[in-house]
Formats: sequence, C-alpha cells, structure tokens
Amino acid sequence: MKAVILAGGFGTRISEESSIRPKPMVSIGQKPIIWHIMKIYSYYGINEFIICCGYKGEVIKEYFSTYHLLKSDFTIDLSSNKIDIHHATSEPWKVTLVDTGLDTMTGGRLKKVKEYIGDETFCMTYGDGVSDVNIREAIAFHKKEGASATLTAVKQPGRFGAFILSSKSARIENFREKPQGNGNEGAMINGGFFVLEPRVLDLIENDQTIWEREPLEKLAKNHDLAAYVHNGFWQAMDSLRDRNYLEDLWNQKNAPWKVW
Repeated sequence: MKAVILAGGFGTRISEESSIRPKPMVSIGQKPIIWHIMKIYSYYGINEFIICCGYKGEVIKEYFSTYHLLKSDFTIDLSSNKIDIHHATSEPWKVTLVDTGLDTMTGGRLKKVKEYIGDETFCMTYGDGVSDVNIREAIAFHKKEGASATLTAVKQPGRFGAFILSSKSARIENFREKPQGNGNEGAMINGGFFVLEPRVLDLIENDQTIWEREPLEKLAKNHDLAAYVHNGFWQAMDSLRDRNYLEDLWNQKNAPWKVW
C-alpha cells in the first residue's frame, strides 16, 4: 500500500521556521517531521510514499535525493564520479516526489498524483502531524466499513474541521471545515491519517478544490465517510509552540508517536 503525504502548503502559522524551509521539513529531534510521519507508516509495513510538494519543494527533494548517501559509508571516485556504497542504514523506502504547484489546494494536490496512486486503496495524511494511531487497525477498519474514505477522528479545539459522528454507526453524518463557535467541546475533529479508495479522486474538481470542504462534505452527505476513532496521542504542528512541545517530548524520550 502507498501513503500520500501533503507537503506543499506555505505553513504561515509557523513562519519563524517556514520562511526558510517548508513546514514538513521543520525538525523534531534533528529529523524533519515528515521523516517522523514516514517512520510511523513504515512501522506498519508501508514503505512506498508519494510526497506532494509545493512551497520550497526543492528542499524536500534535496533531502531525499541525498538521504541514502548520508546514511551510508561510501567511496567516491572523483575522476569518474562513481560511488561505491559499503554500508547503508537507510530505510527501505521508495519515495516519489511530485511538484503539485505553489498555490494548489489540498484536493488539487491529491488529484495531481493520481497517476502514481494507481487503482488500489491508499493512505493519505498531512505533512505536519504525528500520532500513535495504529495504521494497521485503521486500514482493517476501513475495509470492514466498506466506505470510500475513512479519516482518523481525534479530539482537539475547534480551529480544525469538526464533524458529527453517528451514535449508531461509524459513519460521519455532517462534516464542516473549521466551524466557528459551535460550542461543542466534545466534537471530534479530522486528524488526517486517511485510508482512501481511488474513486474519491473523482470528487476533486480542480487545483482550487479543498479536500476538507466539498469532497469530504459530499462523502459525509452520502454516508460514505467513515471515522476511525483514535483516543491516543495526536498533535498537529501548527505553531512554534507546537513544534517546541513536540521537541520537548522527543528530548525527554517521551514521544508517544515513536512506535518504531
């Protein structure tokens, strides 16, 4: 199975870092947060990634283009530029990096990598959030539900997209992106870590389609959006404060998302 990671946004809320690098490349414990996300998936056997680049995408491309060498011992013949690898410790990852545009919205980015996704069920998440969610269980849940899309439901304040979860089933009855003043402290929110069927890409109209609006709203209206409820750790890195919080957890060797 493949995992798509949205990594093209401007990251304006963490401008202290994103002014020089894309948000997925902001480091936690000397490793970019996108590396942490990929390690989570890899722990559950998913080692093929499609990264949707945009803002400062060259930084992400450069990181992965040199990753194998930096994790290896090697001899380089400077006269021929031939490199012999002696000992490599890099992960067994296959990474496809796609320039999905500077101003493309989340849905548009997903649509632009359709040819790399293929016709099989795939995972998708954002390049700025970590969790100890059990990916294997989420996939099994998705297949059992038979929905076109499954998102990971977590609890978080209302600046995120909230939805109403049916008390009778695991289907979402209503989805609203970043509702204002709903007053429902118990509302579940979209924590990402989606499991999707390729047919959901047909709901994306163009580059300006925001995945969390029309596509998810339509799926919810058609009772085709399921929620895998996760009561464990989840944290988005929206601000420098969030980044410092995650850094502290990592340095204290108390990072719940480190399942590997």
